[in-house]
Amino acid sequence: MATDTAGQRRVERAAAAHAAGGTSAVRPMRADARRNYERLLTEARTAFTEHGTDTSLEDIARRAGVGIGTLYRHFPNRTALMGAVFQGEVHALVGYARELADAPQPCTALVDWLRALITHASTYRGLSRAMMTASADESSGMARCSVPLGEAGAALLSRAQQAGAVRRDVVIGDLLQLTNGIALAAEESPDDPELADRLLTLTLRGLKAGGTGRETGA
Repeated sequence: MATDTAGQRRVERAAAAHAAGGTSAVRPMRADARRNYERLLTEARTAFTEHGTDTSLEDIARRAGVGIGTLYRHFPNRTALMGAVFQGEVHALVGYARELADAPQPCTALVDWLRALITHASTYRGLSRAMMTASADESSGMARCSVPLGEAGAALLSRAQQAGAVRRDVVIGDLLQLTNGIALAAEESPDDPELADRLLTLTLRGLKAGGTGRETGA
């Protein structure tokens, strides 16, 4: 896919480093509970990658060597587990947005970040659909992913709008829904690896301010 850029590779490395660093945001646990928690996250990440986000929670618990009750004690529902699994990628994408905050071409920076977001959403089958649903439900376990991504993207969008490269009526919520929709379309068309980039290019043409020849990054 044409979205494989140095930016996405930085996101992947940062996500791996965050995941390896543990779960410091989680409340203190006993050693055995922490081991169970970490095994569940590891097995869930593997299962989501191999089989998609609708994989059996019972299978995840079995692969982690615990009962389904233990899984539910740590993660009360599927979206809570998904939100915990994807925290590394979210942390990396937010960090990447900060890196792009001072880029000389604001719209190019926004586009690079959106491409990284599409690549992330395409890693796990079903993630883009879950992210689209989470945007309408702040109580969802996936809100811990969608909220920080929305804040990071809004800063890049605002800068591109101030530069006159993106229309003023564009809002980050709509843009993220479009981006997740592109990832979902690409997920459903695995034999067309260029589809996501083509759809993103079409989207950006609609975002362009005034129909001028200003930089779009597409």
